[in-house]
Amino acid sequence: MFVVTAVAVAVAVVGMAVLVYKRITQPPPSICGSPNGPPITSPRIKLSDGRYLSYRERGVAKEVAKFKVVLVHGFDSSKDMYLPLSQEVMEELGVYILSFDRAGYGESDPNPKRTVKSEAFDIQELADQLQLGPKFHVIGVSIGTYSIWACLKYIPHRLAGATLMVPVINFWWPSFPPKLVNEVFKKQLKRDQVKLTIAHRFPTLIYWWMTQKMFPYSSIMQRHPILGNKRDVQTIIQMSQIPNPNEHKIRQQGEHESLYRDMIVHFGEWEFDPMDLNNPFPNNEGSVYLWEGHEDKLVPFELQRFVSKKLPWIKYHEVEDGGHLMIHEKVLCEAVFRQLLLGEQPPLS
Repeated sequence: MFVVTAVAVAVAVVGMAVLVYKRITQPPPSICGSPNGPPITSPRIKLSDGRYLSYRERGVAKEVAKFKVVLVHGFDSSKDMYLPLSQEVMEELGVYILSFDRAGYGESDPNPKRTVKSEAFDIQELADQLQLGPKFHVIGVSIGTYSIWACLKYIPHRLAGATLMVPVINFWWPSFPPKLVNEVFKKQLKRDQVKLTIAHRFPTLIYWWMTQKMFPYSSIMQRHPILGNKRDVQTIIQMSQIPNPNEHKIRQQGEHESLYRDMIVHFGEWEFDPMDLNNPFPNNEGSVYLWEGHEDKLVPFELQRFVSKKLPWIKYHEVEDGGHLMIHEKVLCEAVFRQLLLGEQPPLS
């Protein structure tokens, strides 16, 4: 009887372990161009590690451009992100804009070894293969700004200027005062507190958390109404009237290698503390800008202010009633580019 009971317990334990393993193990990505995978429809480059990076070009031809900008998309977005710059404005500025699908997004191969550092060198290889020259500007949006922090750390000599647009904060950067960061962290919705903690401390469980149905798991993924301020809601309405025929491609290779790995990398342990960075332009040959909306419901302005004080060489702009989607507002989007490329003082409304 004891043997039978022991065997039954062992079988139950093994069965539970298998079930848990299946719940926390993400399915393999559906890589573009592979058998039964999504088709390749965009130009791509082959990186030195064998991965492919998909890109899109806008503005004037790079051969005649006065300025060359690498644009880095944010969470659940792609190289086809909505950018309300008219062709006329881009021609006036003489700007060539290169956007790309970050690893695992759209038609760019996943990178299971993706880190903050690797993002900078993906950008450098892309710029070199497309012959952007020795220096170029960079703009990062939302969570995509960890790529810009990486560029400031690892390839500052390649930058002509940089803009961090509503940069998502990593609550575990060492320089943040514990009291301040704890106060701001507790203002997040409970579901987001759990999500961020899992991404930072237990990354192997992030797939389970983001796919389980027992508890609310993510305000942004579940489109919680608390995230939308008045300006963001207006922007969403305007964007909905401009269809993006490639929107279905954003997650087509799998949500884990695009969305969830973004969370793991950004909210994990970084190779450096951004607040220890040196001014990449000590002779004022370029500038770094940081834009934040005071009413941004995703990114706390209190921590952005702390970052700007720790790094006084960053030119900080806080828009009083701005939200998280300011890059998609026509007037502000143009102001961001004019400031970065021409040094023009932007309107903050």
